Amino acid sequence: MDKIISINNLTISFKKNEVVKDVNIEIIKGKTTAIVGESGSGKTLTALSILKLLPNNAEVNTGKILFENENILSLSDKSIQKIRGKKIATIFQEPMTSLNPLHTINKQIEEIILTHKNIKNREVKKITNNLLNEVGLKNIAKRPKVYPHELSGGQRQRVMIAMSIANNPSVLIADEPTTALDVTIQLQILDLLSSLQNKLGMTMIFISHDLSVVKKISDYVYVMKNGKVIESGAKEKIFNNPKHEYTKGLVSSQSKKKINTFVNNEEVLKVENLKVWYPIKKGILKRTVDYVKAINNLSFILKKSESLGIVGESGSGKTSIILAILKLITSKGKIYINKKDSNEFSYKQTLNMRKEIQIVFQDPFSSLSPRMNTEEIISEGLNVHYPNISMQEKKIKIKTVLQNVGLNYEESIGKYPHEFSGGQRQRIAIARALILEPKILILDEPTSALDITIQNQIVELLNELQNKFSLSYIFISHDMKVIRSIADKVIVLKNGYAIENNTSDEIFTNPNSEYTKNLIRSVL
Repeated sequence: MDKIISINNLTISFKKNEVVKDVNIEIIKGKTTAIVGESGSGKTLTALSILKLLPNNAEVNTGKILFENENILSLSDKSIQKIRGKKIATIFQEPMTSLNPLHTINKQIEEIILTHKNIKNREVKKITNNLLNEVGLKNIAKRPKVYPHELSGGQRQRVMIAMSIANNPSVLIADEPTTALDVTIQLQILDLLSSLQNKLGMTMIFISHDLSVVKKISDYVYVMKNGKVIESGAKEKIFNNPKHEYTKGLVSSQSKKKINTFVNNEEVLKVENLKVWYPIKKGILKRTVDYVKAINNLSFILKKSESLGIVGESGSGKTSIILAILKLITSKGKIYINKKDSNEFSYKQTLNMRKEIQIVFQDPFSSLSPRMNTEEIISEGLNVHYPNISMQEKKIKIKTVLQNVGLNYEESIGKYPHEFSGGQRQRIAIARALILEPKILILDEPTSALDITIQNQIVELLNELQNKFSLSYIFISHDMKVIRSIADKVIVLKNGYAIENNTSDEIFTNPNSEYTKNLIRSVL
């Protein structure tokens, strides 16, 4: 097998703190090599070093990176610029931050072509148009001026792919290119990358923390932890016979399945024929001319100690269900909470209902106030619903709830959100919800912003808390493997309709729709 890139004994440090330690990686020509690891494992720094794109405060202590019989690390800035975008191209995780918002997408693609080729303007425009067609943006190619903000996340990523293949590179570095996308769009992007690789004969380096994505696209896998490569080999070897305990944990987490040993017939929430329609108003008088039908005739029952998973892509109506249950938007249909019709609730009853139904959001860093310490964050709900609570009782409750979510009271209580890791911040968000002793916990993508190992810890914590406190969960996600590990029942939403509404076992073993089959195929 021909090697196109060899990374030999690479060590990178920040102020004498080694973050990449003696890494050796062989990139095989024409194949996809995946580098897998959690945040801080060194995978992205290793990939960025190939194009000398390391941060200014990062220093390469030792090592060589050989490409076309040259050590890239010893090349001048002028020499490396001839390689970037021409021989080795890159796709980054978040296309919105990678694309210039002030320039049209056509101009940005043309720019990268003209950087490496001296050709006429008419020919550049023709190549750009062909590239947009190649990546599945035929409609966009017909429009003269389109800016990044006018495109969806998937379309923006397709533009980034068009830019990366504009000069027919030998190597494509894809750094978490699907992480910020819905699972159905992920599939489309992965299929597109695979087809382009086969067509153009490219070599691909794929950086990810998601093993389900790696399993689908890679030929070879390198697993990194704490700056070191702890295991490597062909994809089949890594997934079928992992050696290292860390790798075994990553692989086993892909197939975890919730086992519910507790059956309870007590209904805590019942939704009948729920409709959420948003009016579209036009004209000077703002007359309603149509509706965005976010949710149509949705019905389900949530029982005590049960978890309901709600799956769907962006715009499918997941968030509208939450807002309707909490009476934060107008809806039609019946919502029974503890067998009482919430449409008949008084203002005081609505406040009490919100105490019993708490929510944990997707990104704990944005949902926790940066100006409040842990004690203030967790006690906020107590101050609203129990204004006369004593300081001593409040302290006992905070200490207990922090212990329940696996955090030390003395070490955590005076710290602010930025002083915690992502997983710790999510534990604080869960503690804030639990301190009011709710019956229902709504979890809106609570693990999607976390690494896979931290995801597993949070899912295990939630399952433990459910058994301990007989909690009922509404778990919203686009990740079917997370849903499988926590949900007893699953609703699959598409365009506002429940196309699946059944037990988790039934949906994973016998899905009715092609859409659900594709969701399951993408992760399992």
